[in-house]
Amino acid sequence: MSQSGLSHAIRGLEERLRVRLLTRTTRSVSPTTEGERLLETIGPRFEEIEVELVALTDLRDKPAGTIRITADDYAIDKVLWPKLRKVLRDHPDVKVELVVDYGLTDIVAERFDAGVRLGEIVSQGMISMRISPDQRMIVVGSPDYLATRPMPKTPQDLTSHDCINLRLPTKGGLYVWEFEKDDKEVRVRVDGQLVFNGANQITAAAVDGYGLSFIPEGLAIDHIASGRLVQVLSDWCPSYPGYHLCYPSRRQASAAFKIVLEALRERG
Repeated sequence: MSQSGLSHAIRGLEERLRVRLLTRTTRSVSPTTEGERLLETIGPRFEEIEVELVALTDLRDKPAGTIRITADDYAIDKVLWPKLRKVLRDHPDVKVELVVDYGLTDIVAERFDAGVRLGEIVSQGMISMRISPDQRMIVVGSPDYLATRPMPKTPQDLTSHDCINLRLPTKGGLYVWEFEKDDKEVRVRVDGQLVFNGANQITAAAVDGYGLSFIPEGLAIDHIASGRLVQVLSDWCPSYPGYHLCYPSRRQASAAFKIVLEALRERG
C-alpha cells in the first residue's frame, strides 16, 4: 500500500470512530493515547490471523480435517469403507464421519461434505462422481419359507406373500418394490409382519424365514451361495446405475476432501 493510500485509510478510520488515532507533524507521526490502546488490542489479532493463514497453507501439503458423508448402510459397508480403509492409515490427520441415512438428507443444510446417491441424478449446483459399478435389487427368501408358499412368477404374486418392508424416513412411508421387464415397469406395494429401516436387518429376517425381501444383490450373494437364501423373479430385476458421490461445487476443495474423492472414485 502506498503512503498516501495508508494515510487515507487511517483518516477514514478516524472519521468512523470519531477519535484521533495519530498525531501528525511535518516531521513525524506518532500514535495518540487512543491509538496506542487500539494497537495493543488489535495487534495480536493480526498476528493470530497470520499464524492461521500459514497453518492453512501448510495443510495443502499435509491433508487434515474431518469429512462428513451421508449414505445408506449398504453403501457404507460395501462401497465406502472397503475403499477408505485402504488409504486412511496413510493419512492419520484425515478424519471421516459416515452417517447412515435413507432419507436423501440436504447435504448443504445438514453440513455434510458429500452424500451417496443411486444413479446420476443430482440437485442443481451439485457434482456427481461414480463410486461403484451398476447395482441390482433382487427378491430373495429362505428355502424354508418358499417350501410353504407358491413360487412367485410375476411381481403381482408378491401381494399374496409375507414380505419384509423398508421404512423410508423422508415421508415415513414404506418403500414400493420396483420391477422392470421388456420395457414394462411395475411397482408393487407389499405387506408382511416385519418392517425395518435398514437393509442389513431385512436381510437377516429373510434368512430367518420371515418372508421375502427386496435387497441389494451384494447383500444376498453370499447367502445365496451358501443356500440360506433363494432368488426369485430374477428376470424382473435388471441392473441400474450404481452409487454416485454427490457434493457441492467448490473451487478450492480441501486436501483431505481430495484424498477421499480419489479413494472413492470408481475406476472399473
